[in-house]
Amino acid sequence: MSADVILETPRLVLTMWDRGDAELLRQLHSTDEMTRYLSGHASWTLEKAEGRLKAWFDEQARYGVTRYKVLRRDDGRFVGRAGFSRFSGERDRGEFELGYAIRQEMWGSGYATEVAGKMADWFFRRGIARQFIAFTHPENTASQRVLRKIGMQDRPPITIDGISCPSFRMSL
Repeated sequence: MSADVILETPRLVLTMWDRGDAELLRQLHSTDEMTRYLSGHASWTLEKAEGRLKAWFDEQARYGVTRYKVLRRDDGRFVGRAGFSRFSGERDRGEFELGYAIRQEMWGSGYATEVAGKMADWFFRRGIARQFIAFTHPENTASQRVLRKIGMQDRPPITIDGISCPSFRMSL
């Protein structure tokens, strides 16, 4: 486990990525089921995973926040990724966007709700901004339930890749 613990939840630990974690990230996004709701809808290559890691290191340096590696507390197993990025889209206002991805074999465990809720608390406690947004593919009802469960409010849809996507906001 990385020494740089960002946040702990009852069952999870979020850490900064290690430079050699691109293969973990590629594996996370290696199936059609895992990428069906993501931009591009294609499995990630090692090069794409390396590019995302580089961008996340840059975000962390610039904004003090990014997408983090999620591990189980009990055995250190890789669970997925979660955190915040700067949103650049149709209504680009420099907002932070909450995002997460949990390994498919761990779906239904409550990890997404646990990590998203704790990340929201962490975001506001650190004073990063007074609000953040999230959005989902219109068919990703599981993620929509997670966002509402942690207290996010519906807002007008956002168009991503030509698709009108439900969007949400949480404010102080």
